[in-house]
Amino acid sequence: LIFSIGILVDDATVVVENIFRRWMDAGRTTIGIGIDAVREVGNPTILATLTIISALLPMGFVSGLMGPYMRPIPVLGSSAMFFSLVAAFIFTPWFAVRMRPASLAAFRKAEAREQRTHEFIGKIYEPIIRPLINNRSIGILFLVSIIALTAAVCSLFYFKVVAVKMLPFDNKPEFNVVVNLPEGTALPVTANVVQTLAETLRREMPEVTALQTYSGTASPFNFNGLVRHYYLRQMPWMGDIQVMLLDKNERERSSHELSVVARKLLTPIAHRLGARIQVVEMPPGPPVLQTVVAEVYGPDDATRRQTARDMEAMFNEVEDLVDVDSYMTDPHDYWQFEVDREKAVRNGVSTEAINRNLAMAMGGHKLGDVKRAAPLEPTYIVIQTPLAVRSQVSRLANLPIPTSAGGTVPLGELGTFTKHQEDPYIYHQDLRSVEYVTGEMTGFLGAPIYGMFSVEDLLDNYTAPDGVQISGMPWGLLGPPDNDLQSGFEWGGEWTVTYETFRDMGLAFIAAMLLIYGLIVVEFRDYALAGLIMAPIPLTLIGIIPGHWIMGTEFTATSMIGLIALGGIIVRVSILIVEFVKNEVAGGKDIVEAAVHAAKTRMRPIFITSLTLMAGAMAILQDPIFNGMAVTLLFGTGVATLFTLIVIPMGCISAESRFIKHRDVVAQRGRAAAEVAEGEASA
Repeated sequence: LIFSIGILVDDATVVVENIFRRWMDAGRTTIGIGIDAVREVGNPTILATLTIISALLPMGFVSGLMGPYMRPIPVLGSSAMFFSLVAAFIFTPWFAVRMRPASLAAFRKAEAREQRTHEFIGKIYEPIIRPLINNRSIGILFLVSIIALTAAVCSLFYFKVVAVKMLPFDNKPEFNVVVNLPEGTALPVTANVVQTLAETLRREMPEVTALQTYSGTASPFNFNGLVRHYYLRQMPWMGDIQVMLLDKNERERSSHELSVVARKLLTPIAHRLGARIQVVEMPPGPPVLQTVVAEVYGPDDATRRQTARDMEAMFNEVEDLVDVDSYMTDPHDYWQFEVDREKAVRNGVSTEAINRNLAMAMGGHKLGDVKRAAPLEPTYIVIQTPLAVRSQVSRLANLPIPTSAGGTVPLGELGTFTKHQEDPYIYHQDLRSVEYVTGEMTGFLGAPIYGMFSVEDLLDNYTAPDGVQISGMPWGLLGPPDNDLQSGFEWGGEWTVTYETFRDMGLAFIAAMLLIYGLIVVEFRDYALAGLIMAPIPLTLIGIIPGHWIMGTEFTATSMIGLIALGGIIVRVSILIVEFVKNEVAGGKDIVEAAVHAAKTRMRPIFITSLTLMAGAMAILQDPIFNGMAVTLLFGTGVATLFTLIVIPMGCISAESRFIKHRDVVAQRGRAAAEVAEGEASA
């Protein structure tokens, strides 16, 4: 809605400005002149509106997780532009007639004000444009400088002055600390470690308002936790800390900054206690398994796991790659009660009774639930022996098991507790065995692609256990290896969503440019003029990329939305100028004077429409998700509008022959029409 408000007034502004300009030129405010003024800007206004719709609509076909987030912009923006066009041609002229100067004195006053405005614009604009069009060398130097400047600002991506990221970090009132101890660790040890970390947070971070710790059980999970499978964290060596923060308006540091501080604070303590931690932020965009994920495949389990361990070591070497872990489990033992079936039968005890009573003692058996009014979730009745008892195998052997005769027999009389080594988990993806190596990005370069490139540099000198030199570039960026006959891996996590989104948006941008070019060719019937009208589109980068650098924001998916939309918006400026030049030349004016006069005449409505778009962008400048689009529209519109008012007149002068050809065609059609009319009159 905010995006649409910024572009809704464009059509009405152009129509109103032209009506009042024609009234001023004619010296009278008649309805006929007003209607003709609307006709004069009718074609360029329709074409300019269609170019914006053409720029927006292809974005509706973006697939993946970002599609539903983005679809309202092309759908609602396009429909809003269509109805604004209808209003500009029907309601706006009617209202302009009602608002025209009521007396001759008011008319003269408005005319004088209009004259002063044009003189003021001319004093600023002509000293800039005249040297460029009168001196060929200066003009060529200016155009070469524009091209060089565009290339220079694009290099800011290469030199990492402006970072690229799927979506920026949000400022939420919470974050989570996931704690993992070595597999097989007892629950009391986990609880002590988690409590130590929680006390450190409470003591060192004044922004923390509440803490809740979980050991051996899953904390309440959100959508992010659902995707990352945190609801499965039920083992004794797993814990996490839910951290609640002050409202974002009551603290100076964002939740991302606080999570970075928490990571630096807790990581040394966790390493000293033998634990691994992950500071998990609530993402503003689509949640994934982890920011950076390497999905490792191989010919057998041993080779695949060794490759994954080696990649985990490489992850740890990358500077901005933190919270490195893998889904592989360390070797550990577990206790199992093996039933002596002969003794159990002799004592009248079934295996089912043994399992049920043992599970009940350990807290894994639900007796029922508490009947309350209308709870969202049931409250189960669970009994279990104290932790001090159930953590000792020797004491569990004294657990009484009921017999069929009505007596009891100690559990130790029915079998023995034996220790076994736990088999490692085998994860599958698309029916293929896989290991996951994960990590999070931190710092200014928070996008996964930067960490992936750093890992790829380390892989240049690495050979997998089966003698294969693996790399994720370029095919690992697009999909898994073709087969499992040799080691290989695929980059997953946030990169998958980033790739799908920017791929689809790139295709949408190409489709938008082709649609806009086709519309311009149909209207002007000239391929070269269509190219001239679209020339200012790259100029938007001169404002967009430095704008992100000035504001200290990443170039995100919403920045790309703004770039695509801006392609259609800035073209309407070119159309208005070129159409005016065409009409002026057709009326017999010299091309140089026509180009300068067109830019001066159209400058005010162009600035008004650009400023309204920039004002709409400023309304969402502080939004964490749409900040990129706001920066793009704010800086891109401002800079591109200024350059367009210089580049398009210069291009029109260079394409003088095209306008003269059009003038001759119009004159020829006029003579033919006159001859036809004369013949009809004679008949």
